[in-house]
Amino acid sequence: MMNFTLRNLLGRSISLSNKYSVRSFRCGQVMLSATSLKGRHLLTLKDFNGEEIKQLLWTSADLKLRIKEKGEMLPLLQGKSIAMIFEKRSTRTRISTETGFALLGGHPCFLTTQDIHLGINESRKDTARVLSGMTDLILARVYKHSELQQLAEDGSIPVINGLSELYHPIQILADYLTLQEHFGSLTGLTVTWIGDGNNVLHSFLLSAPKLGMHLRVATPKGFEPDATVSQFAKSLSEKCGTKMFFTNDPLEAASGANVLVTDTWISMGQEEEKAERLKAFHGYQITMKTGQYAAPNWVFLHCLPRKPEEVDDEVFYATNSLVFQEAENRKWTIMGAMVSMLTDYTPKSSKPKF
Repeated sequence: MMNFTLRNLLGRSISLSNKYSVRSFRCGQVMLSATSLKGRHLLTLKDFNGEEIKQLLWTSADLKLRIKEKGEMLPLLQGKSIAMIFEKRSTRTRISTETGFALLGGHPCFLTTQDIHLGINESRKDTARVLSGMTDLILARVYKHSELQQLAEDGSIPVINGLSELYHPIQILADYLTLQEHFGSLTGLTVTWIGDGNNVLHSFLLSAPKLGMHLRVATPKGFEPDATVSQFAKSLSEKCGTKMFFTNDPLEAASGANVLVTDTWISMGQEEEKAERLKAFHGYQITMKTGQYAAPNWVFLHCLPRKPEEVDDEVFYATNSLVFQEAENRKWTIMGAMVSMLTDYTPKSSKPKF
């Protein structure tokens, strides 16, 4: 009954053309030990409160410590399998999920649109039911967020969003783990986004306030985040007692930032818009000049792949650039999510300070 109710809720969750459902979130200090995420979908961090996001991060940090640092073998997913549906090419999402699931003792199945009948010779509804009978978990990297919602609604196993046009939650978890490792805490950090109002920014907007983080956003005119996402994020920020600021001036947004973040200006499927976008984003490249406006301890993040017009080499390869630590943490955070969705695992290490 719980899973049925959740699927119905997710079936009504955010899409670009529909109204956004509102869930009650807790902000601030929380008790993590009682949190269980087993059986949940991870389509958007909008559906998770602060306590639950911290639980995902704690589990991820614990697995990284036990497996990487201590060399422990943890076959937590032995006998389980995951269906990995990829409509878009990928480096980090594919490798992190495949190697992570296998490292935990499970069997990953990589599936492209050339490998299965999804939406062509077989309906998505039927595919969801078939995969639910053969595997334990679905991760899907898709163009339309509605396809993830349908998989979650029609299947009977957890679904993880590997990327959609609306959200990229597993990227943001890696970003948060990276920042927690570097700064020792997330509370009070100011994150500045300079770039496109895309799925990665949407995920920041709907989760950072729950962790006590402030957001400053600079996007060119006409490339702002979805208005409904922004409106919900502002309300969430007010409820959590954090600050949120929007502008079209990159240097104004960078003022006082602990974290400078950007992403690709031209996502997959937007190649025909390249000339228009490069013109619109002129002046948005992150350089050391941008860093002069930030806080003295500023760091840089980029979810990759990166192009020089987005950030110059001096910043990208600087000692305060955390991009490769961030990329590695895609593995530990997707492992944390998969373990949380499929087991009742409780972290063995001390709770990090969030």
